[in-house]
Amino acid sequence: MERLEIQRIEKEKWNRLEAKDLERRNEELEELYLLERCFPEAEKLKQETRMLSQWKHYIQCDGSPDPSIAQEMNTFISLWKEKTNETFEEVIEKSKVVLNLIEKLKFILLETPPCDLQDKNKIQYQESILQLQELLHLKFNVATEILLRQASTLADLDSGNMEKVIKDENVTLYVWANLKKNPRHRSVRFSETQIGFEIPRILATSDIAVRLLHTHYDHVSALHPVSTPSKEHTSSVTELVKDDVENVEKAISKEVEEESKQQEKQSHLIQEEKLKVEEEQDDIEVKMSSAEEESEAIKCELEMKVLSETVSAGKHWRTDGISNVSYKPNERLITFSLDTFGPVTLIQDAHINMPYQSWELRPLDVNKVLLTVTTVFTEIQIQIKENLCMLSSVKLKDKKHISILEGTWMTPIPFIIALKEAGLNIFPTRYSHFYVVINNKVPLVEVKAYRQMALLSSTFAFGWSKWNLLCNSTKVVFKVREHLPEECTENPNWALLMFSGDRAQRLKIKEESEAFSEALKEETEFHSTLYHMVRDFASKEAMEKVRSSNCQFVNSVCHMLLSTRLLSYS
Repeated sequence: MERLEIQRIEKEKWNRLEAKDLERRNEELEELYLLERCFPEAEKLKQETRMLSQWKHYIQCDGSPDPSIAQEMNTFISLWKEKTNETFEEVIEKSKVVLNLIEKLKFILLETPPCDLQDKNKIQYQESILQLQELLHLKFNVATEILLRQASTLADLDSGNMEKVIKDENVTLYVWANLKKNPRHRSVRFSETQIGFEIPRILATSDIAVRLLHTHYDHVSALHPVSTPSKEHTSSVTELVKDDVENVEKAISKEVEEESKQQEKQSHLIQEEKLKVEEEQDDIEVKMSSAEEESEAIKCELEMKVLSETVSAGKHWRTDGISNVSYKPNERLITFSLDTFGPVTLIQDAHINMPYQSWELRPLDVNKVLLTVTTVFTEIQIQIKENLCMLSSVKLKDKKHISILEGTWMTPIPFIIALKEAGLNIFPTRYSHFYVVINNKVPLVEVKAYRQMALLSSTFAFGWSKWNLLCNSTKVVFKVREHLPEECTENPNWALLMFSGDRAQRLKIKEESEAFSEALKEETEFHSTLYHMVRDFASKEAMEKVRSSNCQFVNSVCHMLLSTRLLSYS
């Protein structure tokens, strides 16, 4: 009887708290809506920045086309097609303009909100990217042919064969032509490099030339234009937002969906080395090292695969035909044998850093935070301020790793692309859940949580909780505390919050508790938002800082949280 009486009292208390929560729900949601006006304000500022960028390009008058204007792009491409007999050095110089145009077009596709990007414009931009990629590749091939016509004048004094190296920030060309056909000269190493190869005897006496084209960009995986998805093919995030969230929330979630699609198309795995070798035969050994590639050490230590596209018509990478693979970490030298000539690349598992082991979002200063994501192999720290992000540090297997990205501030989208290209991929795509065991949460709950965490991030620290794994998919659990500059960070006083998108509550259990329970902490109440939940135990100064947060800062933090999906992928 006593147990039943306790249960009755607890149920009555629960019902009173639910009733109180419902009574003030509209008032709390209205206040949240006012705070979330920072998101459309940030979008407006981004739109103004894009317009300013177009104006700066217009007044610059440097002769380069505006990538957003089809007529200018078509004229640029046509004029370059008509230009003939360009040397390799001239093509390399022109490639800088072309690669810059491709990058600008990709950023337009990624950064422009779907509501501002018409379907015809999207297709136009994609076609322009494809045309530029194909034309650049053709120009490199033609320039190589022109270079080989001068083979006899470029012959090496010792071997009598042609050897030529042309190096640039984006492209390095190695060309060898067999002029003497001496069967003893089977091993070739380009002077002042660690790049070389060995050919079989039958090729050493044949009329052949070998080209190694090492690019610092993906010149193999073309970005094929795709049709615009129909209205029926929207993500679960977008569909839920339609019914349950304000109009501003719709725009944000749609933007995230579009962004993930575009990033997925343009980031075909993480590529590190590319060699283009022409001709066809068997048993060739290639030795290569690229100390200037900053991401090489990370990729080779995490997981190294060497793949070759031996059947070009197949349009897919394959691993057969590659043997005797060895890697010397100290020398950063990889050696392998090929059965046939063709494009070769090193590829990292795109999901090697997922799922995450833990994460923390901590304020550093006014409108400045530090996001730490810990994976099996790495600890990545990212600083966010205003509309900029920066890689703060990378630890690889508990050892500090120096990255050229450290200290470089970038807007979120270019920053995400740069991290992916450096092998630091902590940004799931729409298909990542097929490859990673995740703690799947309802998308709408995630979106609401990230937006409200971003609103509070200037003053409150958030962290991973093991209990997030045990609550169901309609709820998320994380740690939160007010960040005080003078506070000792060794034993911070964390509170555990559970959030369902519509209700926030403080849990009675602690992170160190033995079992999970949704029991409410004594003398606490339900709230409809995280903002009102933390207000119950926060200082007035902290809440004032929240209300005065910079809109671009809040939007950038939200963007990074949505891109990493910490609550589902850790």
